[in-house]
Amino acid sequence: MKILAKDLKNYYEKEIEFSGMIENIRNLQWVQFIVLKDATGKVQVTVEKNDDNKKLNEIVDNLTIDSTIKVKGILKEAPKVKMGGMEIIPSEIIITSKSLEEKPFNYNDLSTVNLDTRLDYRFIDLRNERNNMIFKVQSTLTRYLREYLYNNNFTEIHTPKLIGAASESGSEVFEVKYFDRKAYLAQSPQFYKQMAMASGFDRVFEVAPCFRAENSNTSKHATEFTSFDVEFAYIDSYNDVMNLEAEMISYAFSKVKEEMGEEIKRVFDVDINVPTLPFPCMRLEDIYKELEERYGYIVNDEEKVDLTTEAERLCKDLARDKFNHEFLFVIDFPAEKRAFYHMRDENGKLQGYDLIWNGIEITTGAEREHRYEEIVKNAKEKGLGRDVEFYLEFFKYGCPPHGGFAIGLDRLTMLMLNIPTIKESMFLFRGPNRLNP
Repeated sequence: MKILAKDLKNYYEKEIEFSGMIENIRNLQWVQFIVLKDATGKVQVTVEKNDDNKKLNEIVDNLTIDSTIKVKGILKEAPKVKMGGMEIIPSEIIITSKSLEEKPFNYNDLSTVNLDTRLDYRFIDLRNERNNMIFKVQSTLTRYLREYLYNNNFTEIHTPKLIGAASESGSEVFEVKYFDRKAYLAQSPQFYKQMAMASGFDRVFEVAPCFRAENSNTSKHATEFTSFDVEFAYIDSYNDVMNLEAEMISYAFSKVKEEMGEEIKRVFDVDINVPTLPFPCMRLEDIYKELEERYGYIVNDEEKVDLTTEAERLCKDLARDKFNHEFLFVIDFPAEKRAFYHMRDENGKLQGYDLIWNGIEITTGAEREHRYEEIVKNAKEKGLGRDVEFYLEFFKYGCPPHGGFAIGLDRLTMLMLNIPTIKESMFLFRGPNRLNP
């Protein structure tokens, strides 16, 4: 098994093999230094120039930055070496791949490289420490979101991404050829999460790609993104859904801060703030009143059926100024503006919410309609027919009260690290004008 850089301290005075990518080479008069890195850290390889090392010296003379090598040798303690106070004294250097000298750009200095070029050569762009670390943070965040749910008796499921009907509305879906008929890429696992509720699973979640055929060219949209979907049964109201989401986020943030907070501060100059519970909550109507009174933001009544982009942005200031908080739940949206499967009360009021973090929506959640007659009526109101016939079957034979939400992991990562665009917080971005690499 490969020895990792972070574990090298366990091998002092032992002969080891270490493989990595060359970050730097210093070829001095009497000695050669190689800085070798893997995903967990760096180590110095020191080769003295003498007759005994003539073969090694020749190999180092011909090495290039970003080549990969395997080094065999003795690991020595070396207090004067800044990288962990250690060095490898090699007996053998094996070149496993050789990099060309000239690269499309210097990934250690991206200040003069435009984003499209970086995305064209994403495999090089991600060698940058900051960009590489984005995904270590994202992985850690996802692990602790999962951990919270596992600790609360959730089951992780995996639903199909190829579907036979055009999903929730028939719009904004990608059509694909499926043998002799049409199929579509799933906008979300929503229907299948609810099928799990009817199947007796009670508590499920999924982390998986979703596809939206939206021609949106903004800093927060993508045509393919990773969604963290949660659904659970036997709730009393959508307040149960909001409370669980808030607890999950607070738990995961506290764990990320504990594990990576100092490193995030060093690389991104960002402090991870663990949100206090409960998260503040406001009615949509009251938000518009406060935005007008506090910040002079006025919109027509026709626009107040949802949060405008500017109103969403101002919620950052509102949450901070009114509640000293970064998060804000927004409730009481008009039912006609939301999906047909969202629950409505006896007065037709939507039993759902949005969650805003630092002025950007990260979640839409709700109690779902689980009563067969009501959901059939809602589907008809939305003009939905054959496309949702299979879905309506779930509710004919008993389905418990339930609700859930979805979080876009890429957007969540973007906000956590204060990254300007979602294109950087996705391993490989997909948008209206980008289908490669």
